[in-house]
Amino acid sequence: MSDSKKNSKQHLRSKFGWFMRRQESSIIIASVLYIIFVTCINPGFLSPDNIFNVLRSTGFTLITVIGMALVLITGGLDLSVGSVLALGGVITGMVCQAGLPVGAAILAGLLIGCLIGCINGFIIVKAGIPPLIVTLGMQYAARGLVSVLTQGVPIYPLPQSLMNIEQTRIFHIPMVVIVALLIAFIGHIILSKAPFGRAVFALGGNEEAARISGINTRQTKFLVYVVTSTLAALAGVFMAARLGSAEAAAGNGYELTVICGAIIGGISTFGGMGSIIGATIGALFMEILTNSLTLMRVSVYWQNLVVGVILVLAVLLDQYKRQMILRNSIKSKA
Repeated sequence: MSDSKKNSKQHLRSKFGWFMRRQESSIIIASVLYIIFVTCINPGFLSPDNIFNVLRSTGFTLITVIGMALVLITGGLDLSVGSVLALGGVITGMVCQAGLPVGAAILAGLLIGCLIGCINGFIIVKAGIPPLIVTLGMQYAARGLVSVLTQGVPIYPLPQSLMNIEQTRIFHIPMVVIVALLIAFIGHIILSKAPFGRAVFALGGNEEAARISGINTRQTKFLVYVVTSTLAALAGVFMAARLGSAEAAAGNGYELTVICGAIIGGISTFGGMGSIIGATIGALFMEILTNSLTLMRVSVYWQNLVVGVILVLAVLLDQYKRQMILRNSIKSKA
């Protein structure tokens, strides 16, 4: 065998090894195999219209997945994002119907999300209550507030200028997808390059060690909840613009989809590990899964079962990866 062929094979092996060591490798392989499987069953899955629908739906999920990734990396959890999505849309709709400009309505929707994030972060940081309990309580509180404000009746109609925001296309790409990708890009840069990103990873890896090293762990923990709730409210604004009405039932089960997408994308449930790229692919996979099951006419009840099983499997895979990393580090030190 010639030297050039040997070098070529070695180069391919090194590239393959680099890819397999990436946190995102598992979800990329799983997504490709699943797309091939679904296409064999229903070739219409890869039709331009269906791809457009998948990308559009992914945009709504991805906006909040970015925030949830930050929370999970710090070792936290936010179960209130679905209710915040609904509340953000409702507040935006109410301000629009009050006759105020669309810009003011959108700002009001984002501010209510920011306020809820501040409340979550303040209680978690100051009172030391576990995030699971705080955000679960906020989930019910925000959903109750939505019910009080709407009495279960959708806020309709909304101004055409608001709906035009979601209906705008740039190179045939929906605005929500462009905004979601922009947020993902900013999140990736912050996590990989900025001091705040290093603080997020340090907090999730070992909070006490991060505090001793000079990182303001309380501020970091507070900010990730503010960012997540604000992004959830933004998704609610886009959802209201898409539907042309603010629905009281919007966001039901949304938190499961967001958390599942982040975890499937390689965000560790134990904190300290993950990437925005993986979370983005995880959000895409969740929408591919939902869309494909609908195309195959799988009952919505079975769809919930599938999502639940995938979430458990993703957590088991995360646990397995952490054990492998720990074993490799022990061997390298020995």
